[in-house]
Amino acid sequence: MEIIIRKAEPEDFEEIYRLIREFSTFIKTPEKVTITPEQMLQDKDCFNCFIAVDNNKKIVAFATWFIAYYSWTGKAIYLDDLYVLEKYRGLGIGSKLLDQLIATAKEENCKKLRWQVSNWNKKAIEFYKMRGAVINDIEINCDLKL
Repeated sequence: MEIIIRKAEPEDFEEIYRLIREFSTFIKTPEKVTITPEQMLQDKDCFNCFIAVDNNKKIVAFATWFIAYYSWTGKAIYLDDLYVLEKYRGLGIGSKLLDQLIATAKEENCKKLRWQVSNWNKKAIEFYKMRGAVINDIEINCDLKL
C-alpha cells in the first residue's frame, strides 16, 4: 500500500472533520469538538494540516499544527493533533506524518516540535519516546474559553 503525505486542501475538510470527530471519541472527549467544516474553511489561512492518503485517495490519518513562539526557546511547531485510523496503525503512517512535521519545522527554522499526549495513551507515548521525544509530566494544560 502506498501512502502519500500532503498538505490538506479545502476539499479535504469534510473528511478531516470526520476523522477529528473519530479522534475525539478515541480520546474520550467528543463533547469538546466545536469546530465545523465551515469554520475550517473560514479559517483556512491558519488551518495547517498534513494528511495521509492511501491508494484509493482515502484520508487515513492527519496532523494539525501551527507555528508558535516560546519565550525560552524561540520559534516552534506545535502539533495539535495526530491521528491514524485504527486499521492503518502500525504501518509507519504516524512516523511519515511526524517526519513531514520535522522537515517543515526545519524549513521554518524552528527550534523544536511540541505537542501533548493523553497520559493514558501508552501506545502513543511509546511511539513518541521511540522517536526521541522527552515526555514532560510536570506541566498541565490550561484552557480559557473565549
